[in-house]
Amino acid sequence: MRLGVYTAILHDRPLREALETIASLGLTGAEINAGGFLPTPHLPVEDLLSGALAPAEYLKVFTDTGVELTGLNINGNPLDPDPVAGPRHADDLRRAIRVAGLLGVDRVVTMSGLPAAEPGGTTPAWNVNPWHSAYLDSLEYQWEQVAVPFWRDIEALAAEHGVKVCIEMHPQNLVFNPATLKRLVQRTAAHHIGAELDPSHLFWQGIDPIAAIEDLGPLVFHAAAKDTRINDRCRVNGVLDDRFTRVTENPIGLGGGWTLNRWPTESSWDFVAIGRGHDESFWRDFLDALRRVDPGMAVNIEHEDVELGPLEGLEVAARTLLAAST
Repeated sequence: MRLGVYTAILHDRPLREALETIASLGLTGAEINAGGFLPTPHLPVEDLLSGALAPAEYLKVFTDTGVELTGLNINGNPLDPDPVAGPRHADDLRRAIRVAGLLGVDRVVTMSGLPAAEPGGTTPAWNVNPWHSAYLDSLEYQWEQVAVPFWRDIEALAAEHGVKVCIEMHPQNLVFNPATLKRLVQRTAAHHIGAELDPSHLFWQGIDPIAAIEDLGPLVFHAAAKDTRINDRCRVNGVLDDRFTRVTENPIGLGGGWTLNRWPTESSWDFVAIGRGHDESFWRDFLDALRRVDPGMAVNIEHEDVELGPLEGLEVAARTLLAAST
């Protein structure tokens, strides 16, 4: 099993320094951002695609630092009805697949995306619980007219370049749990589309990540190490707590006009460094379940714990992950 870091939390450092930081934590893998919501300071996409930079020259820093490039990440909304954001994120995904092929990296992490509720809509709409027939009509449009044609094309491109596309099952997307992941694979007849198993988004939905791994089996291609703490206030407001407030700043540089709204105080749940939501015994079982699918799977820490600084959070997560892996 290959344990590493998704380097978005280290975007303030040059690539070599970021990789040296990963190595200093005792980890051996790196997942690099390739577009979408976040910028690409660690990946010269244009230079690689144009031939201005040879793949071997780019990969030399990985060899020098002893850290393997285990995946590219391009989380965005490729189905966004916004005429700027949607096409840009979709193009970023296609470019990431091509760059991955050039670099010999066979994993690209992304999200399934979310279209509008109906033709001509301008805002993505997440229809989660279609108890009313109108919601089923909307889902049929979102899946059959938007998602399936798009993802069939992505499947063909991924096959052409020898890449597996790993979808993070993320709420506010059409694919947010194992059932919707399998639906996408089945409806597109895909062999190169599967799951990036990020337990953090499963925890707060009430999904057992280990049961999800067992349900998906070989459809799990890649994994993230990110934890979620369920707080006492969840007993009152539940996991679908909507007490977010609007902000105007864009502190992490989300692209396409996106900003993150302000998290509620006394929140129902929070993203935390692994070990701060679920103890080492869970993470040992999690890694064991992934090994049963693929002993060589890459598992990369994603740090979004606002209570810890970047390096502090990585150190906490790395200690837990390494201890759980033994």
